[in-house]
Order: sequence, then C-alpha cells, then structure tokens
Amino acid sequence: MNKLFLVIVILSFSPMFAQQTDVEFTPNNSWLKAGLTAGIPVGDASDVSSFNLGLDLRGQYLFNPNIAVGIASGYSHFFGKDNFDDFGVVPLAGFFRYYFTPNGLFFGGDVGYGFLTNIDNNQGGLYVNPQIGYHNRDWNIYAFYQNTFAENDVDIQNVGVGVTYNIRFK
Repeated sequence: MNKLFLVIVILSFSPMFAQQTDVEFTPNNSWLKAGLTAGIPVGDASDVSSFNLGLDLRGQYLFNPNIAVGIASGYSHFFGKDNFDDFGVVPLAGFFRYYFTPNGLFFGGDVGYGFLTNIDNNQGGLYVNPQIGYHNRDWNIYAFYQNTFAENDVDIQNVGVGVTYNIRFK
C-alpha cells in the first residue's frame, strides 16, 4: 500500500513538469540547498534513540516567486540509547514549498521513500517530512516533523529544526 501511495504522489508531480516546455535554469529560479538538522525522536523511536543529527540536501526549482518543487535527500542518524545500536534514514523524496513572500514564512513538505540503515529485516518505507520556517535569499531555518512508515509496523519519527544554505547555479 505504501509503495502504491508513493507512485501516486510521484505521478501527481509529473503534470507540473510536463506543462513547462521551456524550462530554463537560472540563479534566480534554481539552486541547491545544503544544511544540517537536529531532532528528538518521538513515538517508538524514542524508546531506542536519544537524539538525531542529519544532513539535508535538496535541488530546487522555483516555478514562480511563491511555488517551488524539487528533489530531497540526505541522512538522519539516530543515536541509540542503552543497549540499542545507532541507525539511520536515507530519504529519497520529492518536495514542495510555498513561499509567502521573497523573505519570510514558508511551508512545505517532502514525500518519498526512506531507506533504513542498520536495522535488520527492514528496508524502509513511506517517508513524509512537513516543514514550516523562515527563508531569505541565502538561508532557510525551519522546524520539521519527520516520519518513515517502515515495514513490519515500524514508524521512525522525530521532530526538530534544520538550517540550509542556498548554493546558486551560475
């Protein structure tokens, strides 16, 4: 069921790209975002992990001054507590952002697949990551809730903050 949902979400993004026949990438409409995240595990993940740190990598295309889409990836490392091992999530997702103004509030989210590392008998599952934050030309600071609905009824959830720097294409 999760894989079917993922396919539906990916196909829903395809009409946006199909309608743009003369897409031109410029420093004003496309860039890379690279940054760090820090969070606290919630739900079942809080039983086996005390906190997490991660990398956030994104490629963004701005359709107009308010709407952006792109590809998101990175790595979230969960530090095990007590006798539990560390583990991680590597997302591969599409993302959407709505910017209210050129500098200020934004909201958005990622939807894709989260690959799990160092967890036996579980490859991963549906990955969602809604966000709300502040942005300017160079920086994004945001709060997020991240959930990977993995196989065998394992949900890996955390809440946290992140910061990314915009690397413009020239």
